[in-house]
Amino acid sequence: MRRTLLLAIWLCTDIALFIAAYAVAYFLRIGFINSTDFPLDLYLQTALIVSPFWILTMLQLGIFRLTRIQSDQKNLAHILFACVLASALFTLTYYFLFTEFFSRLLLVYAGAINLALTIVWHLAFDTWQRTVLRKNPPAYPVLIVGLNREAERLINLLEDRQSPLKPVAILDGQGTSKTEVRGVPVLGKLNKLEDVIKSLRPTHLIHCSNLEHTINLMSVCRQHKMTYLLLPSLLGVVGGTEEMISLEGQAMVAAKS
Repeated sequence: MRRTLLLAIWLCTDIALFIAAYAVAYFLRIGFINSTDFPLDLYLQTALIVSPFWILTMLQLGIFRLTRIQSDQKNLAHILFACVLASALFTLTYYFLFTEFFSRLLLVYAGAINLALTIVWHLAFDTWQRTVLRKNPPAYPVLIVGLNREAERLINLLEDRQSPLKPVAILDGQGTSKTEVRGVPVLGKLNKLEDVIKSLRPTHLIHCSNLEHTINLMSVCRQHKMTYLLLPSLLGVVGGTEEMISLEGQAMVAAKS
């Protein structure tokens, strides 16, 4: 419910900001009047028609994923692409519905203002939503399997950056003397896996050690509809340049040199 409400707020505010950006551009270019040659109502009507397609473009690009880092360069590039596409679609829509466009400079104003408002709002919303998503009970509880240096570093990273993915428990295949890491309790060995999943209902499982348990853990994740994540270091990949690629349609993990 929390995730659905946040996403609904995000989509609605983006549509409002889109229309507001084009309205501000109109008044900056035309002046604070309602031009008879270029009526404001037809202009805003076009913005309203285009806004759902702009939202759909950003949805397809994954910009509205609640776990996505909005300040990431790839995400900002996707926002830029969506704003440029919206400007082009706005021009075509106005031309086919009404008449030829009044000013090319107006489109530059609208696109630039839309881009600036979208980026600023998405960065602010990302900060706010992380706080909301991490409140108990967290929206994305994470189960950590395996306790080692990389697992501890990962937990510290998620906590320091206030990630929407919040670790709630740790299980270790061989057992450990530690009782907690950064406030995340160590609940025992993997024999407690099913009990922990039923009680805490994690949405994600991050596998950090004991590679031999991979098949069993993936099977459990499929059974309970959890997202399975694997630390690259578990496979001996430590360069930080690995990525998923497609080789003739087959998914592969690539570690670039």
